[in-house]
Amino acid sequence: MRVIGLDGSQLGVYGLSEALTMARNNGVDLVEVAASADPPVCRLINFGKYRYEQAKKEKESKKHQHGNKLKEVQLSPVIDPHDFEVKIGHAVDFLCEEMKVKAVLRFKGRQMAHKEVGQKVVQRFIEELRPYGQPDAPPRMVGRTINVVISPLPRQKRAPNPHAHAQREGGEGGEESEEEASHAASQPDAENSHSSQSDTRRQKKGDKGRIPIEGGDEELQQNPFENLNGEPPEETEAPSTSE
Repeated sequence: MRVIGLDGSQLGVYGLSEALTMARNNGVDLVEVAASADPPVCRLINFGKYRYEQAKKEKESKKHQHGNKLKEVQLSPVIDPHDFEVKIGHAVDFLCEEMKVKAVLRFKGRQMAHKEVGQKVVQRFIEELRPYGQPDAPPRMVGRTINVVISPLPRQKRAPNPHAHAQREGGEGGEESEEEASHAASQPDAENSHSSQSDTRRQKKGDKGRIPIEGGDEELQQNPFENLNGEPPEETEAPSTSE
């Protein structure tokens, strides 16, 4: 068998025992990559590491392959205008993420008697998504449903997603509102501190004209006959009256 080395170079043609010995000496595996070739081709590789790298590559490639994904949007002939706008918003988000959108409109009961109403809803749905995608084929009637698949336009021809722009504006507005709220919350504290300072100044001005009295008001109430110096008032004799 022909053996390929770890660096991708051809080592030559060896027997099975010699190739296995070579793999054991290098601490790797001997993997057959072309069994139908003459002679068969084998390669010296670390098989566990090889499988891990292959799985990682497949995972990364699937992560960016949104074009293969298909999102379904349910419609109705009697859909509410607000619900219709919500469905349009979801479809725009899917198309801007490189996904296909399948619109399905179902008729119920006697709604089948007015198929033109459902067709108008589907046509309006297509027209609303015209800046973001185009239908792969005209809408088809299958049983009691109308189906149409819309594929996203190329990125350079597609309109920007309005919802992403609105989310960015909302985030900036939220930051500004938080700053305004914090500023408004700090204003009452400043007003309270200013009022407390003014009250302190008024109290100091009022205390300037006062004479400090030891003992406070309680002594005055307990000794109402003492003057401010602490001495009792002088007794005055009442004038005598002659009989």
